[in-house]
Amino acid sequence: MAPSTSRTSVFITAAILTLLFAITPITCWRPWPHLNPNSSDLLYDSSKKFEGSSEFVHLRYHMGPVLTGNITVHTIWYGRWQKSQKKIIRGFINSISDVHARHPSVAGWWRTVQLYTDQTGANISHTVQLGQEKNDRFYSHGKSLTRLSIQSVIRSAVTARTKPLPINPRNGLYLLLTSDDVYVQDFCGQVCGFHYFTFPSIVGYTLPYAWVGNSAKQCPGVCAYPFAVPEFRPGWKALKSPNGDVGVEGMISVIAHEIAELATNPLVNAWYAGQDPSAPVEIADLCEGIYGTGGGGSYTGQMLTDHDGATYNMNGIRRKFLVQWVWNHLVSYCTGPNALDQ
Repeated sequence: MAPSTSRTSVFITAAILTLLFAITPITCWRPWPHLNPNSSDLLYDSSKKFEGSSEFVHLRYHMGPVLTGNITVHTIWYGRWQKSQKKIIRGFINSISDVHARHPSVAGWWRTVQLYTDQTGANISHTVQLGQEKNDRFYSHGKSLTRLSIQSVIRSAVTARTKPLPINPRNGLYLLLTSDDVYVQDFCGQVCGFHYFTFPSIVGYTLPYAWVGNSAKQCPGVCAYPFAVPEFRPGWKALKSPNGDVGVEGMISVIAHEIAELATNPLVNAWYAGQDPSAPVEIADLCEGIYGTGGGGSYTGQMLTDHDGATYNMNGIRRKFLVQWVWNHLVSYCTGPNALDQ
């Protein structure tokens, strides 16, 4: 009787934990997270995330693992994607380790992420590479996804009969990208992307993953800012994007945000601020809306303008990108490629 009772208790406990984590926002992001699109009391001008607000930040290490080995990003393209869109996103991920890009570079931005270590003192890897990809162009789990069904999409990708994604729980990241006609729980209203790890009860493995959605048709003014502006801000002018696709351009900064946090907090027990691991403030959260020197509040900071009028702040492989900065725990403020790029 005792073993049977014990197993039953374990299953019940696991089910309760799964339910709690499924309905609790864990690590999620959008350019202006305090914005309530349905409220006239907007907080665009009262953000507390300033470039040098060190006295308010208590980021610390909680002894969990970080990604010190070569990082491989396995991508799931959910829905219908144009080849040009895939090229932009692949180009950004490949640029993370491209040390030959012109200054300021994406690789220079990643050097701030590399400053973070595990309990042995090993730094996060400088190598981030594209792994295998899976196309799910027929919406195998429908056009409306929940946080839990996102894990089911990942399960389908790693258990597919033909060309399944490899299982790499130690240094593999699984990036689920949804096209602009896919609705995801909390998308636009609360998040533009989030990361967590898969539940063995659903996927069969514990795999760090991130989801990012294309907001082009649903909320570009929320998730693709500053290349689109909210409808209730008619006086604001959108900036020109460097790669000609506003929805994907917005995704780039979110992808960067999530990969940086997956590297430093893959199992939600490593680098974060706050006492609640179910709602941590992580290294990219601390730099919301900051793209350059002087950024904070409603000011994005100093950015660069290309010859065609497009706005960017980093160079990659034959492309330019606009990516938010990340928190540098050694100096206690947000830094970008200008600080460490040589």
